[in-house]
Amino acid sequence: MSGSRKLGRASDHRKAMLRTMVTFLLENGKIETTVTRAKEVRSQAEKIITIGKDNSLHSKRQVLSYVTKESVVKKVFDEISPKYVDRNGGYTRIVKIGPRRGDAAEMAIIELV
Repeated sequence: MSGSRKLGRASDHRKAMLRTMVTFLLENGKIETTVTRAKEVRSQAEKIITIGKDNSLHSKRQVLSYVTKESVVKKVFDEISPKYVDRNGGYTRIVKIGPRRGDAAEMAIIELV
C-alpha cells in the first residue's frame, strides 16, 4: 500500500489528529507518541516548515489552513522557518524510547532539530 498510514482511524479523525499533533509539535518543539504516528507527523510538519520558508501571503494562508492556532502560525514564520533557511529538509528527529507500558506499542519522541 502506498500513500499515508491509516493509524486505525476514519479519514476525518486521522486528519484532525495529525493537524493537532503537528500544531502541538511546532508549538512545543517536541512530542511523545508512537513511532508510526511520529513518522506521519514528521511528513506533515516538514511540509509546513518548508512552506513557511517562503514568507509570502499565499504561504501564510496555506499554513493557516492546516495549523489550528494562529499563534503557532506566527511562530512558524517568525522563529521556526528562519532557523532552517539554509537547510533542505530534515527539520525533525525521531528518537525511539521503547515500548509503552499498557500495550507495548513502540514509543518515540519527535522533536525539531
